[in-house]
Amino acid sequence: MAEYHDLIARAEALLGRIEALVPPVPEAPDWRAAALRWRRSGTRGFLEAVADAPRLRLGDLRGIDAQKEELVRNTRQFLAGLPANNALLWGARGTGKSSLVKALLHRFRREGLRLVQVDKEDLLDLPDIVPLLAPRPERFIVFADDLSFAAGDAGYRALKAVLEGGLTDLPANVLVYATSNRRHLLPETQRENQETRRIDGEIHPGEAVEEKISLSERFGLWLAFHPLSQDRYLEIVMHWLKRLGAPAVDREATRTAALQWALQRGSRSGRVAWQFARDWAGRHALAGIGRPRT
Repeated sequence: MAEYHDLIARAEALLGRIEALVPPVPEAPDWRAAALRWRRSGTRGFLEAVADAPRLRLGDLRGIDAQKEELVRNTRQFLAGLPANNALLWGARGTGKSSLVKALLHRFRREGLRLVQVDKEDLLDLPDIVPLLAPRPERFIVFADDLSFAAGDAGYRALKAVLEGGLTDLPANVLVYATSNRRHLLPETQRENQETRRIDGEIHPGEAVEEKISLSERFGLWLAFHPLSQDRYLEIVMHWLKRLGAPAVDREATRTAALQWALQRGSRSGRVAWQFARDWAGRHALAGIGRPRT
């Protein structure tokens, strides 16, 4: 019996040491923050204020005017208390999907918009997160960035249930905006695409395909993002060079360098244009030609 009590005492001491290492969970979120992030501490989750909220401006996002217009319109409806849709932004990497969602915060923060980022591995906590937001007067976009699921991911079914299919709908002050490189969020195989059968002349897709598109169909608004043309890519490069206060150098040399930069990365995108502009402005400032603004 003494050995049993000794074992219990040691276990309690060990748990005490572990608890001391785990950061304390805040009693309540800082609702004054424009952006929050869902975090975990041990077995508990909590909303943490993001000290340095994104400051991207909608005007800085070039080459995605149609997508921008649609998402801004949907967000305006949401903020006005009108019907609005959850949105899936999908397409090529670096084309401005995440930046567009973040830029909404800068534009609509004063109108009560708030951004709550939830990482893919924490999507299982959505049933705990949504009730925290529902009683608040602000309007919340739950932001799930760069989604991609493997078959059987629990987070896939959790998000699917929250969007549509659970016992309760999302509250009126919560929308979900998600980004992904895949339109259907799950990998598709050639075999599944060929898995069809005909009954009385009607084609019925295989059940695996139906399951894989069922989540994306729960987003009422789909916005596709595609690689940029060369001219649009260079236009974005010049925009960022101007915004960074880059010194004036030979325009043709700048264009050539920007195209070589994109070729090395295998992509013409807004992200690549931004990265080139930072490198170009910085290196010429360092050489003493000028000093870019930050």
